[in-house]
Amino acid sequence: MSDPRFPIGKYERRDELTTAERNALIDTIAAAPARMRDAVRGLSEEQLDTPYREGGWTVRQVIHHVPDSHLNSYCRFKLALTESTPTIRPYDEAAWAELPDSRITPIETSLTLLDSLHDRWTRLLRSMTEADFRRKLVHPENGEMTLDTMVGLYAWHSRHHVAHITSLRELRNF
Repeated sequence: MSDPRFPIGKYERRDELTTAERNALIDTIAAAPARMRDAVRGLSEEQLDTPYREGGWTVRQVIHHVPDSHLNSYCRFKLALTESTPTIRPYDEAAWAELPDSRITPIETSLTLLDSLHDRWTRLLRSMTEADFRRKLVHPENGEMTLDTMVGLYAWHSRHHVAHITSLRELRNF
């Protein structure tokens, strides 16, 4: 791995997906909570407070970041499904990761949140039509995005952060 910030590579944007591609990405989103649990299984408190790379977040912060991010995404999907090309509000994920709840909350709280959130989100995704996935939202930093784009982004995001943890475990022999 040449860049520990991107252990699976950088996200490659796709604005239109085939049904098979989309279904595979939805399966990735559905599996994310279990993969995250597997990635952190058996880690000590000290290991949870280890940054996954020099200058990076701790494993604990990564665990809390994922449901923060995915909850925002879930809300963005619902906005795009119920409004005409809404402009969504970004958030400062680095600042959120520095808040006390991201440093002191037991990881089980966020793992449970991720389980419940992904259950709801996956049910929504699997109920959507082809036309629904072509609906759009506007991200002030990333421009207009289809819901297909968002499915691809968050499937990548799920794998990306699990890989931060598994890469650290391999590197440190945790």
